[in-house]
Amino acid sequence: IIYAAKNFEDVRCKYICPPYKENSGHIYNKNIFQKECDCLHVVEPMPVQGPDVEAYCLLCECKYKERSSVTIKVTIIISLSILGLLLQYMVYLTLVEPTPKRRLFGHSQLIQSDDDIGDHQPFANEHHVLARSRSRANVLSKVEYAQQRWKLQVQEQRKSVFDRHVVLS
Repeated sequence: IIYAAKNFEDVRCKYICPPYKENSGHIYNKNIFQKECDCLHVVEPMPVQGPDVEAYCLLCECKYKERSSVTIKVTIIISLSILGLLLQYMVYLTLVEPTPKRRLFGHSQLIQSDDDIGDHQPFANEHHVLARSRSRANVLSKVEYAQQRWKLQVQEQRKSVFDRHVVLS
């Protein structure tokens, strides 16, 4: 009655038998419960007869394994759910998130063309972006400021290296 609730595939009895006399080694698997996990129930057909059966069974190694398929299924479902949520969040960040950032900072201040950045003032708009990030005092503003500052530095370095052939230190 106790075993009736379990799946039949959740339990397994495995016998590994080495070569014995003229018989080669063999591995026997059977889906039976632990009470029935013995050589006489698992090793079928018995390769030896008569008095050699007991000697043959003593040479065999018995391994009983039991697993919970319900736990495995629940773990897989939870893992796939978390992966799905992360995928949905990534799609949200990719598609929906850029719109509020443009409204927050103003699209023209975030992206500057090479014509807007002069040779004399490479960070002309830096003070303006810095003032906005301090006034907002949230993580998003600080990250955006750092990102824009980095973009401006990269643009200036590209201009210096490719146009003027000068490497910045």
